[in-house]
Amino acid sequence: MSPRTHARSQRGFTLVEVLVALAITALALLAGSQATSALVRNAERETDVVLAHICAENELVRVRLSQQMPSIGDAQAACEQAGRRYAVTISTTPTPNPQFRRVDAQVFANEGRQPVLRVSTIVGRY
Repeated sequence: MSPRTHARSQRGFTLVEVLVALAITALALLAGSQATSALVRNAERETDVVLAHICAENELVRVRLSQQMPSIGDAQAACEQAGRRYAVTISTTPTPNPQFRRVDAQVFANEGRQPVLRVSTIVGRY
């Protein structure tokens, strides 16, 4: 076997081929990382919405169970669910029919800075 033939049979990858393979691998890992991050953010958002819904419904049930027409205006309440703190704003507004009032419960996360959910109901005179 000549030295020239021997050199060709042991030829490996060139530097360019290795760099291209590394670039492709890095892009695939980056895409996977971004997809995982998006899934985590979505799960966090869903958790916030479910817990905020519980807070809003608790406040609306409290208004319904008071057995009196709620006064028009805004009120604040704090709510803690699953170790997370939420601020709830309860807004009562009149309706065209004086026998009913609209009550909105808006829930905020992060110490009242980020709105998460708004739930509304109508409360009638008992």
